[in-house]
Formats: sequence, C-alpha cells, structure tokens
Amino acid sequence: MTDQETLCRELGAVLPSDRILRGEPMARHCTFRTGGPADWFLRVSTGRELTEVLRILRKAGEPYFLLGRGSNILVDDAGYRGAIVTMIPENGEKTEFTQAVYDPDLPDCITAGSGMTLASLASFAADHSLTGLEFASGIPGTVGGALVMNAGAYGGEMKQVVRSADLLLPDGTVRTFSGEEMQFGYRRSILKENGGTALRAVFGLKKGDPAQIRAQMTDYTERRRSKQPLEYGSAGSTFKRPEGHFAGQLIEEAGLRGFRIGNAGVSLKHCGFVINYGGATTAEVKAVIAEVQRRVKETSGVDLEREVIYL
Repeated sequence: MTDQETLCRELGAVLPSDRILRGEPMARHCTFRTGGPADWFLRVSTGRELTEVLRILRKAGEPYFLLGRGSNILVDDAGYRGAIVTMIPENGEKTEFTQAVYDPDLPDCITAGSGMTLASLASFAADHSLTGLEFASGIPGTVGGALVMNAGAYGGEMKQVVRSADLLLPDGTVRTFSGEEMQFGYRRSILKENGGTALRAVFGLKKGDPAQIRAQMTDYTERRRSKQPLEYGSAGSTFKRPEGHFAGQLIEEAGLRGFRIGNAGVSLKHCGFVINYGGATTAEVKAVIAEVQRRVKETSGVDLEREVIYL
C-alpha cells in the first residue's frame, strides 16, 4: 500500500467519502477564481473530525492549509501539493462550525463557530439587538479567518469585540485564549504564530436599537458596493496599508490605475484591488502584483507588502 493509499484509508475512517476529494480545482473555492487542483480537499463538520484529520495529516507529513471562504488567498495555477481542510459545508448545511449561540444568561455575548460567515454573524447579532459587529457585515470571510487576520473595516476590528477564542493547538489540546492573549494587531494575531486552529469565539457586544444596527449595516454595504469592484474576482485589498500611506493612493500616483497583464489588472474603481477581469490565471495576477510593487517602490520609495496569502 502506498503512502497516499494509507492516508486515504486513515482519512476514510474519520470522514465519509463524499467529503474526501482528490484533485479539487481551487478556483471553485477562492474569490480570485483562479488556481489549480489541490491534492486533497477535506470537509470537516465537527471538532472531533478536525482534530483527527489534522493529527492524521501531521503524522503523514502532509502539508495542509485551513480554508474559510477563500477570500484572502491566491492559489498557484499548478494547484496545492497537500491538503486543503475546510469547515465550510457543501450546500449550506448547518454544522457546529457554522452556527452562533445567544445565551440569555450572557445578554451581551454571542458564541460563533469559526466556519460562520461574518455577514451571518453580524446579522445574528442584529437579530438579538446587539451592536458592535456592524463593520463585519460586508467582509467576505469567516470567523476563523477574521481571527487569524484581525479582520476589520470602517474603524472596527476583531480586537474590539472578541472576548475569547477556543483554539485547537498543534499538540491536539484545546485552549481558551482571552481577547488580550490573542495578540491582535494589524492583520495578525497569535494564530499566525502558534500554529493553532480557531474552533469558536465569544464576542462581547452591547445592546442597541435593531433598526439603527440594520441601518448602519446597510450603509456599510452601500459604501462597499459604490467604492469597490465587487463584480470581479479579487481578494479584497491586495496590499497591507503601509505606515503613513494608503496603498491605493500610492498605486494611482504610480500611474497604474487600470494597468493590466492579460485578464488581471488594477481596478479602475479602486486602485487597492487587483482583480480578475474573467479568465485570468494566477500567474497573471502575480505578475500584476509584482509590477505594482516595483512601480510603487520606484515612484514613492514605499515597499508594498502583499496582504493576500499565496499557496
């Protein structure tokens, strides 16, 4: 029996066969809509499944990546040599990772699984007249990804609302980290350091007026729609915000608004976005990113750091 056959057999003891996919095209699972096949694509729906799958992959020496909505990754055209593990169920079914709980005994808190979308979480908070998550309503990611990156928008960020998070550590233990222990910073958290996997988080919020909460969410949605190229494949803001500058402004000043290589280019609507105009390859996206970095450095002396994770 080959190593891959052994791995398949061990994974099959944990997951049903329809949640173990081979050669799955990653263009189907990331918002850039590019990327070749992953060797393994595994869907987990419980903490036990996740723990066992990661244990098996580590024992086999198989590289793996935890995937949410794929809204901040760029996958190579040749695909990913390893396993993509996701807590996102197919067909929108409910699992422990995709639901939130409101406990009346803790009236200002919500507990949400790491596979829940931020839009669903913000809506759930509004349903319970809780304010504090309006900023997250338009971010196209999951709770887990938001914890890794300290996701934020419009002056709000995870750091402000996460009271605690349960993390599965590489040794297989689960530990609760306080919001302070999560070490949130600009597009980073302790999850980038300790190799842990977020299982769920507790959000500390405040009581508010549901009509005002919904109105604020609607306002943020309209602002996103008017200023961002949501009609095209992208990973949101392609670059981190350089200290003392705005990436989009530097890119525009470098004369790169609308710059294209093949079917990838800098958005005409928002220069901070590199987009897929349709049919772009990852190689084209990478080439645009590299040229933007080169030209901005040349014209302003600023090094633009890619925010998008490359697999």
